Amino acid sequence: MGRARARAVQRNFFSPALLLLGLTAACGDDASEPANAGGGSGGVSATGGTAGSGNAAGSGGDAAAASGGVAGQAGGAGSGGVGGTQSQELKTFDDIKSGATKASDGLLAIAQAGGFPIPSPAGFVFARVDDGKGPYALAGDFNGWTPAPMQLTQGMYWISVAVPTPDGAKYKFVDGGQTFAADPYARRYGWDQNGEYSLVLSSAPHRERFPEMSGNGRPPRTVRLWISQAKPTHHLYTHDGQNLFEPTSIFGGWKLDQTAGAKTLIVGIDNIGAGRMDEYTHISDNIGSGPVGGKGDDYADFVEQVVRPAVEKRYGTPSKVGVMGSSLGGLIAIHQVLRHPGRYDFAASLSGTLGWGSFGPHKETLIERFETAGKQTTKIYLDSGGGPGSGCIDSDSDGIQDDAAGAKDNYCETVQLRDVLSAAGYTFDTELWHWYESGAPHSETAWAARAFRPLSAFEAL
Repeated sequence: MGRARARAVQRNFFSPALLLLGLTAACGDDASEPANAGGGSGGVSATGGTAGSGNAAGSGGDAAAASGGVAGQAGGAGSGGVGGTQSQELKTFDDIKSGATKASDGLLAIAQAGGFPIPSPAGFVFARVDDGKGPYALAGDFNGWTPAPMQLTQGMYWISVAVPTPDGAKYKFVDGGQTFAADPYARRYGWDQNGEYSLVLSSAPHRERFPEMSGNGRPPRTVRLWISQAKPTHHLYTHDGQNLFEPTSIFGGWKLDQTAGAKTLIVGIDNIGAGRMDEYTHISDNIGSGPVGGKGDDYADFVEQVVRPAVEKRYGTPSKVGVMGSSLGGLIAIHQVLRHPGRYDFAASLSGTLGWGSFGPHKETLIERFETAGKQTTKIYLDSGGGPGSGCIDSDSDGIQDDAAGAKDNYCETVQLRDVLSAAGYTFDTELWHWYESGAPHSETAWAARAFRPLSAFEAL
């Protein structure tokens, strides 16, 4: 492939991805809560106290129910209810107070396990690290958004609170400058006209997250989840997680919270900005400025060996597992099928950069890998926008039909992989789906408009 074509590939295929490099997940910093101000202190115990009725669920909750049902959420965090044994989260919390565990380490460990707030015999424990912006207070709709002072112990601000009606209860932390902000380590959260808020518990559809998830040599990133019901039967792992269902998503995002069916748990794995191209490519390639990419095996292993076990421990083992992405995210989704054969029931690539490996000196593309591997058990959905232009041709004889000047949005590469899979024995509309949206651009808006198609195919399994 010539340099002119490589530059065109970089412009057409990677511009939306590069825009993501500056995107950061919002932590809920916003203005104060004038609409929520006022009211009494109802339900808040004395700072650090244990007063108040025990409203946490009993011990030993079903991990699979932890996502949606109120009782399941409290129990899934590990006992903590009246009469239950102390949860691991509460033990870690006590270790922080005693100085045995550093506050930043302990709070992160809790956030990655059961999450905040922690169910306790007195209600719920709220905590955050001392970042020098205190003193901190807790405010929520359970106390009329009147800030209740938190106690500072061993580098941690904390308070024990009785929340009479925890299901759907909202809260935020208030710093020394009277700025309201969501709890960055809250397991459940949402958005309203005042920005991000944290949730105590929620049986309604809502967002959850695991902060700073890392492992297998991969740097930390947030894993976000959209949860429609307590026991989802389908788990769909989706790349570029910060762009799927957050109001802060670039160009409005995919809005999967509006598209996914009730039985599907969306697991959005954040990209890591400048390292996105490395993680989402199976091999290095040259798009004009030297070799880049090639850490796709490490990333696929991270999803398989770190993210999936954490999600299934919390939300149960699903009957069907899928993976989905767009552009380079679509490329790595298809790569995961071969990296971990038989582990995914479904894979979807929207405008996938399937010619990766042929932009510089030719290396093996995933089109060629699938041609060698033959039929897999994973069902596959492919789509693109753009169009054939002057026709799909292989003018440089590298085996990839991606040299038509008028072809856009990976149209030709997608059609070529479709034909390879069909020749390998995939049956259309039951094992293989292909959709072409004439003229659609390479953009988040276009993928959002088409996302219902792969979701429908996955949810029908």
